Amino acid sequence: MSNNRQLYAKFVESGASAVITLYDQNAPKTCQAIWDALSEPVQMLAIHAMFAGPEIMMGLPETAQNFDPEAIPAENQTCYPEAGEILWFYQGKNAMKGLPDELWEIGIFYAAGARINGPLGWTPCNMFGKITEGLDVFAKACGNTRVEGIKTVEIGRVNP
Repeated sequence: MSNNRQLYAKFVESGASAVITLYDQNAPKTCQAIWDALSEPVQMLAIHAMFAGPEIMMGLPETAQNFDPEAIPAENQTCYPEAGEILWFYQGKNAMKGLPDELWEIGIFYAAGARINGPLGWTPCNMFGKITEGLDVFAKACGNTRVEGIKTVEIGRVNP
């Protein structure tokens, strides 16, 4: 397993993009699961977080849900992510009142001051990578989702 595997994230509408370096040493199982899920690039609708602050949230498409999310252990968890960090979160069916569906979430934190606190309270999540190139431009596009609404983000491997 390489210690410098990278993904890209790109807003389809604006072209704003960033490079994400995976935390292979601190979150190896999470990184491997996400890497395998992204054998082909995926496009996801991105919405701005309501509770977490500067975060966009995306649901991993069913076509990429090729692993057992409950087999991913707690790795490199925090409730206070840094700007540029990338989150993996899974919530099973009916885990939250009023939400019968599963959540297979990838979140991107684009500025300081984030906290992972939602309707059920503090929620430590696995951080599996960090934006290492292009954060300024990508962060501006992330922030625009607060005002402009849902955008499409493509995520894939830099070097398959």
